[in-house]
Amino acid sequence: MTIATYALEEFVHEMSALVDDKPDQETLFDRGSVYLERLINNPAAIPEEYSMPMPGKNHGTYLLHYGDNGLLVTSVVWGPGDHIGPHDHCTWGMIGVVGNGITETRFRRVDDRDRDDYAVLERDRETLVKPGDVSLLIPNVDEIHQMDNHTDRPTVEIHVYGNDLRGLERSAFNLETGEIKHFATTKFSNC
Repeated sequence: MTIATYALEEFVHEMSALVDDKPDQETLFDRGSVYLERLINNPAAIPEEYSMPMPGKNHGTYLLHYGDNGLLVTSVVWGPGDHIGPHDHCTWGMIGVVGNGITETRFRRVDDRDRDDYAVLERDRETLVKPGDVSLLIPNVDEIHQMDNHTDRPTVEIHVYGNDLRGLERSAFNLETGEIKHFATTKFSNC
């Protein structure tokens, strides 16, 4: 059995203290990324049951922590071939890859945003996010992405957000028609 050198509890404690300090966005991402990198470079810190894909589902999302200050920490496990189309988050976020890798495609919204049900997206960049890498989600600036596990193995990520996604109205974007579908996460795989 491998012993974690930086435990999930330590990460939650440090991130909670950071969020409680109400730093500016740059400080939040600078310091938070360091904490998240320490966590994802210690795979033993993530309980094994939260590192397994959900059978027969697109991906599994496991709640690891939710605090009164809005800090949400989840483990997301993408099975081989899993895909989720372009969507936003409506909160700041950090995503760190623990194991394997995932292709993240970022999009920019280029329409005038005058309609709530329609958007024009332009592909910005595609990145293979590898173990130890952290990806940042900046609301209204750089937060629309698509995720694809093009491998034959599960990919394990830690997602950190500034708000509980359960009940938070977000948007999914249809690249072909421009249609926006509003949705909210209703529950996680373990609760």
